[in-house]
Amino acid sequence: MKITLTTLNSRYTHSAIGLRYLYANMQELQENTLIQEFSINDAIQTIAEKLLDNEPDVIGIGVYIWNASEVHELLHILKKIAPHIIIILGGPEVTYEPFRVNFDKADYIIKGEGDIAFYQLCKKIQHATKTERIIPMSAPDLKTIQLPYQYYSDHDIQNRYIYVEISRGCPFACEFCLSSMDEKVRAFDLDKVLEEFETLWQRGARNFKFVDRTFNLNMKAANRILDFFLAKEPPYFAHFEVIPDHFPASLREKIQRFPHGALQLEIGIQTLNLEIANNISRQLKLDKIKENIAFLENETSAHIHLDLIVGLPGESLESFAHNLDELMRLSSCEIQIGILKKLSGTYINRHDIEHGMVYSDIPPYDILKNNQLSFKDIQIMKRFARFWDITYNSGNFKHTMPLLWREESVFEHFYNFSLWIYEQTDSTWKISLQRMGELLFTYLTKIQKHPPQTVADAMLKDMLKLKGRAVPHYLKPFAKEFQPKAKIGAGSFNKRQHIG
Repeated sequence: MKITLTTLNSRYTHSAIGLRYLYANMQELQENTLIQEFSINDAIQTIAEKLLDNEPDVIGIGVYIWNASEVHELLHILKKIAPHIIIILGGPEVTYEPFRVNFDKADYIIKGEGDIAFYQLCKKIQHATKTERIIPMSAPDLKTIQLPYQYYSDHDIQNRYIYVEISRGCPFACEFCLSSMDEKVRAFDLDKVLEEFETLWQRGARNFKFVDRTFNLNMKAANRILDFFLAKEPPYFAHFEVIPDHFPASLREKIQRFPHGALQLEIGIQTLNLEIANNISRQLKLDKIKENIAFLENETSAHIHLDLIVGLPGESLESFAHNLDELMRLSSCEIQIGILKKLSGTYINRHDIEHGMVYSDIPPYDILKNNQLSFKDIQIMKRFARFWDITYNSGNFKHTMPLLWREESVFEHFYNFSLWIYEQTDSTWKISLQRMGELLFTYLTKIQKHPPQTVADAMLKDMLKLKGRAVPHYLKPFAKEFQPKAKIGAGSFNKRQHIG
């Protein structure tokens, strides 16, 4: 029996740790099992063709929020062309019902963690043993399952993020998050994991993304992982998702020792409004959060990534504006602005009637409107988030962006700027760096009436910070006295790293 494991990653540079867990635990079936990865940018019919070239008897597909629609189409094609092939779906998007994408053509669906369940199902298929179409959730013993890390190829190590983990689950109950459905946090055998990390390192891996939801929950484990990296010679990059209110002295001391560009911390703030946080069962210790952000900002070289969500039940635009302004006051780090999603299985749906929550049933299940925010408001904030990402978060306009708001409300001034950009472009995509720079220069000088030379001086520092860039045409009249202090292109470990 020939088995193919596949998924569609959101980017080529991503790799699927889930497929490698399945492969690692296939036991005697492993020799006839193959991993084939694609991205959502690949043509679906081409994906189907490449899968069928290997003449599999079984295809297992990992389904996520970013590829659910594409998997639906792939299912349709595969079953039209080769209806005899047994197709098994697994992953977060098919773990909780209702399934809002039609997966009826799948032969089997495995809910929850499939590390062992997939192998067991394949054995039943091999022996023609009758079984239910939907396999219920199970939680394998993490200390006994086979680890996946040897199955990252040399090509993966050289070209893709290497996803790793030391635990699964989350102790918190945030109602918008699927991790809140986990009963408890479970840990892998850390000695075995560190042995695997060392092997990856010796093979050349330098780019590690931890998928643990609460990396800094267990201090003993967190400190051992940080020690692993601190004992290594840079350059390297490690990404962790951390809780904002738990940075004891031992953790602080280690974070301070990481060199610039080596450490990225993603911190889920979501809201600073205590009433709204309570609505969604999210614990907020504001004093601790502010203290820890200040520490990370002022005493470490870590790249910090803070998350805020638009559309939480009961939160007005004014409240969101306060959240953004307050985070900008506390820190100069990246702030990722997300739109609330209603994931199947989460408890966020309990607010639907009281707060008039209306969501799309098409992935990614974004909120469309509620009692506080109209559909138009949500659309504007989606554009706000996109423009924020390509101007402020990108770091391309580090010296120029503060001119936009000076000492006033960041939200108010950027809101007006995003409205103006959209009027000029009628788009949020395919706006080049040069075009965005020109738009920003025009807005600051023509709309906000800043002195052109003041804006040009800041923008020249931004636009010419890397060697080889030419002075944009709109800045040439102001560049006669400018002396560039350009760097040769930034190394891959110093660039902003995308989350997800």
